Amino acid sequence: MRSIPEKMKALVLKAPGDFGVETVDTPQCPEGGIVVKVTACGLCGSDLRTLYSGRKNMSYPWIMGHEIAGEIVRVGPSCAAPLREGGMLAIAPVVYCGSCDFCIEGKFEFCEHIRELAIDWQGGFAEYMAVPPEALARGTIRPLPPGLDSVYAAVAEPLSSCLHAQERGNVGLGDTVAIIGCGPIGCAHAAIAKIRGASTVIAADVFPERLEMCRNFGADILVDSSKEDLVRAVLRHTGERGAGVVITANPVPQTQVQAVEMAAKGGRILLFGGLPQGASKPGIDTNLIHYRGLQLTGTTTFAPRHHRTALSMMAQGRFPASKFVTHVLSLDRAEEGIRLAKEGKALKVVFTC
Repeated sequence: MRSIPEKMKALVLKAPGDFGVETVDTPQCPEGGIVVKVTACGLCGSDLRTLYSGRKNMSYPWIMGHEIAGEIVRVGPSCAAPLREGGMLAIAPVVYCGSCDFCIEGKFEFCEHIRELAIDWQGGFAEYMAVPPEALARGTIRPLPPGLDSVYAAVAEPLSSCLHAQERGNVGLGDTVAIIGCGPIGCAHAAIAKIRGASTVIAADVFPERLEMCRNFGADILVDSSKEDLVRAVLRHTGERGAGVVITANPVPQTQVQAVEMAAKGGRILLFGGLPQGASKPGIDTNLIHYRGLQLTGTTTFAPRHHRTALSMMAQGRFPASKFVTHVLSLDRAEEGIRLAKEGKALKVVFTC
C-alpha cells in the first residue's frame, strides 16, 4: 500500500476573489470510496466565475476543480467498484442518483437528485482527492484509454457536454453550422461538428485571436462580429438561406436573439451557453420560431456514454486535444493560469500536480 502524506498543496478559495495555493490536510479515504493522486485538472469558465464571484450556498474554504484525471492510491474498505491501486482514471464530476424516473429512462441530464464533485464534495485543484462511493457507482469515472495522456483525459468533461448537445441537435452530414463564441466550448463544438459530418462551420466572436484559434478546429468561415453585423454575415455566407444549425457558446443574451434571426427555415438552435441571472429573457422574436419552424434546444451535462465517447475520440486522435489544451502548468502556477484564462490568452489551461 502506497503511503499518502498527511499534508498536500491545493488551490483554496477562501472568499470571492480570495484564493491561492496553500498547504492543507490530505483527505481521508471514504468508506467504499477511493483516494486519487491528481495528475491533471482542467480550468473551466465556470471555475473563473466562481473564483471571483463565489457561488450560491458555497462553503469556505473550498477546493474547486471538476475536470480531473488521476492515479488511484488508496481503495477504501467495502469499495464495490473493481478498482486497484495504480490504475489511472478520467473523472468527470456528475454523479447521478440512478433511481429517479429520468435516470431509469436514461435521461441522466434531468436527474432529480444530481450532485457533482467539486460542488457537493471537494474538488481536484489539489495533489490528492477523495472520491465517494456514490461517484464510483453512478458517476462518470472511467479508466484512461491506452495511450491517452491524463492531461487530455481531464478535459473529456466539456467535450462530453458538447457531444450531448450535438446529438440532441442531430448535427450531421451536409449541415451548415454557425457557432457564436470561440472560447474552449466554441472550438470544441467546431471540431465535433466536423467529426459529425458538417460541410461548413461558421465561427463568430468579437475577439480576433479567438477566431484564429477556432480555425485550428475546423472552422471554415470566421466572422469578427465586433466589425460586422453577425446576422447579415451568416446570411451572406449562406446565400441568404441561413444556417441549418446555430450553437450559442457564450453567456451573452443578444446572441440568442441573433441565433433565431440567422437560422434557416426548419433550422435547429442549440442554446448551449447559459445566461447570467436576471438576463435570461433576451427578447427573442417568437414569430420567427413559429413561421420558420425552428427548433430551440437547451442542453446541460451529459450521459456516461458521452464521456466514454469523448475519451475514445481523443485516444484515437479524432479530436485535436493537443490544440485544445494550450497551457499545461503546475498547480504552483495556478494564479498565472487563472490570469491567462481570464484575459483570453489561453484556450484551455490544465494544472498538473
